[in-house]
Amino acid sequence: MAPRYIPEEIETYAARYTSARGDVFERLGAETEATQSNHGMMVGLIEGAFLSFLVYLARPKLVLELGTFTGWSTIAMARALPPGGRLVTCDVNEETTAVARRYAEEAGVADRIEFRVGPGLETLATLEGPFDLAFVDADKGGYVDYYEAILPKLADGGVIAADNTLFGSDPDSEITRHMTRFNEHVLHDERVEAVLLPVREGITLIRRR
Repeated sequence: MAPRYIPEEIETYAARYTSARGDVFERLGAETEATQSNHGMMVGLIEGAFLSFLVYLARPKLVLELGTFTGWSTIAMARALPPGGRLVTCDVNEETTAVARRYAEEAGVADRIEFRVGPGLETLATLEGPFDLAFVDADKGGYVDYYEAILPKLADGGVIAADNTLFGSDPDSEITRHMTRFNEHVLHDERVEAVLLPVREGITLIRRR
């Protein structure tokens, strides 16, 4: 289990004062917890609301998501898309993607979402972009490769949001090494500016200079 970066009482307080619709997310969260051993991969209420807010501010025409899981982040972002906006979400797991599709239908946003099942880099190679926003929440060992594949396809003013970046601060483990490698790669990339936000397990926002 990943360590808790924000004290539980602080997260509870933050959730209390976060305007976020429960409805479909409550059922999605309950089903995911009941059926998925790795249910902690869900972004949850606060991060979902943050992503929705980010989409609202960016007004993107095209959003890319790597790591659909059961669809909380997918639906949260899709709900905030402007008219005509689209979201392409990618995952390797057909079972959890099917859950995401079902809840996207229930939430009334399925027509805004294109679900892709397959390896992320292979899917990325078939997409032209440009992406106004890219949310990366997939296998941690692939983060540097995903970043390098996305950056050339990022729209002017586009942003990459990379999840779980505080994992690099854990005691030494395989995931720590992966995330430290990614964090250092971005930090020393003179093409971009970045800020790591201590939201949940860390979100790094990255934009080209």
